[in-house]
Amino acid sequence: MLFDTDIIIWVQRGNIKAARMVEKENERFISIQTFMELLQGARNQLHHKVIKEFIYDFGISVLPLTENIGHRALVYVEEYSMSSNMRAGDAIIAATAVENNVTLVSSNAKHFKPIKELSLKVFKP
Repeated sequence: MLFDTDIIIWVQRGNIKAARMVEKENERFISIQTFMELLQGARNQLHHKVIKEFIYDFGISVLPLTENIGHRALVYVEEYSMSSNMRAGDAIIAATAVENNVTLVSSNAKHFKPIKELSLKVFKP
């Protein structure tokens, strides 16, 4: 299961439903894009450390940006940026899920709905 940035934020804010969902998965992934977004949102160096420890403690693997993911993300931006306002970050996250053949969990369903080949699980906090 690949967790979108919003899911990790829900867990860090203390949402029990989100935390249980993450805990019950045997294979936990985030994309490098999500990892960067989490670090970018940090308030200071201590918060950076907390984020890194959280990812490690939950046993979450960070999936890298590969050439295939980059190419697929570009296609998604070309196909969906005008009709669905697909942004680069979301395209990278979706492409990471598709290329690694894992389901993406997000509470931002509208960002990912247009992508037919994406297995999407919608989280409702």
